[in-house]
Amino acid sequence: MSSKKAEEEKQRDERIEQTGQLTLEKHGEDEKAIHMITIIGEIEGHDNLGSSSKTTKYEHILPQLAAIEDSSQIEGLLVLLNTMGGDVEAGLAIAEMIASLSKPTVSLVLGGGHSIGVPIAVSADYSFIVPSGTMVIHPVRMNGTVIGAPQTFDYFKQIQDRITGFVCSHCDITRERMEELMMETGVLTKDLGTILVGEEAVKTGIINEVGGIKEAIAKLHELAEN
Repeated sequence: MSSKKAEEEKQRDERIEQTGQLTLEKHGEDEKAIHMITIIGEIEGHDNLGSSSKTTKYEHILPQLAAIEDSSQIEGLLVLLNTMGGDVEAGLAIAEMIASLSKPTVSLVLGGGHSIGVPIAVSADYSFIVPSGTMVIHPVRMNGTVIGAPQTFDYFKQIQDRITGFVCSHCDITRERMEELMMETGVLTKDLGTILVGEEAVKTGIINEVGGIKEAIAKLHELAEN
C-alpha cells in the first residue's frame, strides 16, 4: 500500500508541475471533491512564448474544464490567478468556458489578475482578491506591425467591446465605469489604464469580496452544498 500511495503522490506532484492543477479531496478519493486550476504568468495563445516565460496554455485548460463538467466526482472549481494577462482570444475562451460550467466556481486573485485576467476572474460564480492583490484595467494593446487604417481602429474597438461586455455581464460594474477605468491617464505612468488594489477592486464592483484561500474554499463548499 505504501508503494501505491507513493506512486499516487508522485503522479500528483508531476501533474502540479506540468499543468498547475490539482484535485482537492476533502473526504477521500471516492467522495466529492473540488478541482483547482491555476492561471499564472502569461496566458499563451496560438503562438508559443519563450521557454523562459511562465505561461498558462489554453490547450491545457480547456480540455480540463470540459472534463470537470462531465465528472461525477468533482463538485466545484477553484481558479487561482496570478497573471499579467496575455492573448485576448485564449483568455476569453477560458473565461467563457468557466462561466458556462454548471458546477459552482470560485476565483481568487493573488498577486495579480491583470488585463485579460480580469474576465477570467469575474467569470466565476463568486470572486475573491487578497488585500495586496492587484488588477490592471487598460485598453486593448497589440505588439508588432499595425496597419494605420480606420479598419484597424474598428477592429480594436470590437475586441475591446467584447472584453467590456463580458466583464460587465459577470460583475457589478457598469460599462461606463469600466471604460473610464480603461482610459484613465493619471494612474499608469506614460500609459492608459487603472491599477486596483485589493479592496478597491471590490468597491468598483469587479470582485465580490476581499479574502484568501480559506474564504475561497469555504465559499466553494457552501455553493456546492446549496
